[in-house]
Amino acid sequence: MKLILDEPFRSLWAGRDAFAEVEALQGEVFRELEARRTLRTEIDGRGYFVKIHRGVGWGEIAKNWLTAKAPVLGAGQEWRAIRALQDAGVPTMTAVAYGEKGRNPATQHSFIITEELAPTISLEDFTGHWLSNPPAPALKYALIHAVADMAGRMHRAGVNHRDFYICHFLLNIAEEPRADHLPLSLIDLHRAQVRHAVPRRWRDKDLAGLYFSALGIGLTNRDKLRFLKTYFRKPIRQIVIEEAVLLAMLERKAARLQTRFERKYAPGRGE
Repeated sequence: MKLILDEPFRSLWAGRDAFAEVEALQGEVFRELEARRTLRTEIDGRGYFVKIHRGVGWGEIAKNWLTAKAPVLGAGQEWRAIRALQDAGVPTMTAVAYGEKGRNPATQHSFIITEELAPTISLEDFTGHWLSNPPAPALKYALIHAVADMAGRMHRAGVNHRDFYICHFLLNIAEEPRADHLPLSLIDLHRAQVRHAVPRRWRDKDLAGLYFSALGIGLTNRDKLRFLKTYFRKPIRQIVIEEAVLLAMLERKAARLQTRFERKYAPGRGE
């Protein structure tokens, strides 16, 4: 069994069964599945997000492996990813509690609790009007640089996100965002993988997802080059030569993702 408790949970659950206590927490439920529960709770006026994993069963594990997908087996993936990002200097969530018990991955019980990031807005919402109402160039360039730097640091730290979209970057808006003040945090790491080095295909999947999620905000070809220069930390000419396969793949994959998105949300579908 693994159990790490910081305040306020260290004091709140002293002498108690933390796994029973976390199941008893109440609040706004964001996801309720047989194997996973996500909710927001408040303690002493502060907000926390709680993710509880109860084991997905061997059937689900087998289905994931047969379809070449890595299953999410518990809260440990997010815990390890948070620590790896923090070590790499990538702003992310602060975990204040983590527990795991049971060796059997199909029945393992685990949880993670993180401090709420507030007040924030996702980059998806923050940039949602950029196509019709472009931002100041300095702000746009600074944001591109910040996202590219975080992406590069994440991948060099051996972490690939697997849900790497602009909606998973949160911008703190306690102060008005400025080119010299863009406090971003990367969230939703429950599917993230941590290795010594990120395999190229997983790096490219992340970059394709990020690219697709930013297609509709009015970025120019120069903006894309700015991202690549910061991400790779190399001159553009060198990147174009060394990463020609990646760049071509990004365009093809983004086009396929866009087609799939349009097909899924076509008018009348599902009605």
